[in-house]
Formats: sequence, C-alpha cells, structure tokens
Amino acid sequence: MAEQSKLTKNIIELATFYVGHALCGMDILKVQEINKLMEMTKVPQAPDYMVGILNLRGQIVTIIDLGQKLGLGNVEISNESRNIIINAPGEHVGLLVSRISDVVMADPDRIEPAPANMSGIQGSFFTGVYKTENKLIGILDIKEVLRIESDNLNRGLER
Repeated sequence: MAEQSKLTKNIIELATFYVGHALCGMDILKVQEINKLMEMTKVPQAPDYMVGILNLRGQIVTIIDLGQKLGLGNVEISNESRNIIINAPGEHVGLLVSRISDVVMADPDRIEPAPANMSGIQGSFFTGVYKTENKLIGILDIKEVLRIESDNLNRGLER
C-alpha cells in the first residue's frame, strides 16, 4: 500500500487537446473549465491570434486562437472546437483549440526537453514532450503563452 501511494504521488494529470494535428497538453490544475464556443466580441486593433472577448458569467475572458499563436494557422471552427479557460493572474484567458482529447497520467521523470522546433511550432511555448505508447504530447508552457499575451493585450489597451 505504501509503495502504491509513493508511485502515484508524483504523477501529474495532463489535459490534452489538439491544435490542428498537433497534440498538446497542460497540467490539468491550470484549467478552470472547458466550454463550447460562445458569442465573442472582436477587439479592434488586437493581434491576429486574439479571436475576441466573451462574457463568462460576469467575467471578461480574452480568447486566443492557440493555432495562430503557435504558428500553426487558425484553428478551424467545428462542432469539436472548444475554449479552454485558464486561470491567469489578474485575468481569465481562453485558448481556442480544435478538439479536446484525453486526460493523460504522466510521470514527470519521463518528460523530455522540448526540441527547439517541434512540428513547426516555436519551441519556446513548450516545457517538454511526453511520449505515450502511440502519441507524442507537447506540454504547453502556459506562462510563456500568457506572458506574451499580457504584453500584447496591455499594448492594445494603451492605443
């Protein structure tokens, strides 16, 4: 019994999702919620990857097209598209993704460093990669994605 808890203690749960054909993941604890697309309001002079903002139960959420942000082209809107709402310091941000995949139990010791260029995606947006039996999951560096986003959002608001 003690061995079992020792083994499961370090496991992290990755919420995985597709951006185009790229399988990405992030620590599930960073996810506030996942929802279907809702009506968004465009933000004038916002960066191309900022799809718009939406009102989620009284909270203003900035929606980022994660495909555009990662350099993979726009996320194609379909019935499977979702917004992954992230708890970011001082703001709520939604990541528009192609579709949601599984929750993967990951051993942090098996996470490998991210290559500099992963499937055409800028490596700086990833903390590492995790290999399952048949998949390679790019682990998204949410702080990096949001750090750049906060800088651009603030610049857009100053105009």
